[in-house]
Amino acid sequence: MKIPLLIALCLSALSAQAAPYLPASGAQVIETMPRRSDPAQQDIGRLRKQVRSSPNDVTLATALARRYIEIGRSETDPRYFGYAQAALAPWWHAKAPPHEVRLLRATLMQSTHHFAEAMADLDAITAADPANAQAWLTRATVQTVRGDYEGATASCARLSSLASQLASFACLGNVAGVTGRAAAGEQLLAQTLARNADAPREEQAWVLTLLAEMATRRGDAASAEARYRRALAASPRDSYLLGAYADFLLDQKRPREAAGLLREHQRIDALLLRYALALQQQPASKDQFGAAMKELDARFGAALQRGDSVHEREHARYTLHLRRDPKAALALAQQNWLVQKEPADTRLVLEAALAAGNRAAAEPIVRWVEKNRLEDVAIAGLIQRLRTPS
Repeated sequence: MKIPLLIALCLSALSAQAAPYLPASGAQVIETMPRRSDPAQQDIGRLRKQVRSSPNDVTLATALARRYIEIGRSETDPRYFGYAQAALAPWWHAKAPPHEVRLLRATLMQSTHHFAEAMADLDAITAADPANAQAWLTRATVQTVRGDYEGATASCARLSSLASQLASFACLGNVAGVTGRAAAGEQLLAQTLARNADAPREEQAWVLTLLAEMATRRGDAASAEARYRRALAASPRDSYLLGAYADFLLDQKRPREAAGLLREHQRIDALLLRYALALQQQPASKDQFGAAMKELDARFGAALQRGDSVHEREHARYTLHLRRDPKAALALAQQNWLVQKEPADTRLVLEAALAAGNRAAAEPIVRWVEKNRLEDVAIAGLIQRLRTPS
């Protein structure tokens, strides 16, 4: 059982595809390459050599793909996810590839929001191998993102006899936190984490991130802050965690801290967006803000040319808060909400509807929030504003 790898992918929703970058001069440092003496790079080199010698060896290919994913996660460099896909090229388009390939393909698919394709693979894996804990966890993650909470709960329940207690309760707690059982889910998960202090650092960081988000949604800033800091101590380059904590800092009106947190992580589009939002709130950072906006313009322009829909949440947020075009932002947010329904996606539609003065557009979202009993102080505040007569 290798739950930590799946944890990495389950939180890996931040995309790093970007427009080509032209340096200002030949003297400008674009990137510092990994040292050849780095053990991780030496391991990659060894595996790549073996795969070149035996390109159809599925054991070697999946080992290389997993290593790429691990490094991409630890280095906050999603380009390695592309390398992982390339390592699986002989089987990538197969209808029924080996299970090891199919699981990695599903997890990579879900990280780029190809949820239907990911679910097809996951359904096939769990039907043929119902003891596959990684498949059930990834399935629950996809179902939660899509708002299929009943299905996610059922998938999480399958983990109880297959994964660690902490991973199982984290899965269930994540669903409980958005279906009217936030307090009970948070308390149980916090107690389980305390009982599992020897869990792997990556697993602890995952659980602490979930707990921080739960505290944020119920308005407990002190608990959220403490948990985010503990998670960062365990996993300081986790891109999902960096984005979540930056959002917390922005909501707390602490843009300087958010900018400092993200200054070295602008390669990832979603983190560059948050960096620009932080700079926007600092009048003294006008030049840096202009440069960030120029880069975002180029990246979103390139994404549109590619027909890339992975960036829809970020594009809507950029259009609403940075370009200040609420009507266009509302259309983007609504399109994104059809694909994924996490609290951030729900909040974004409501913010855009409020800014655009289109209360009717918010009503289906409001009804969905009430039906699922989503508890989130920011979303509740937006709904109250939307229902207050002007």
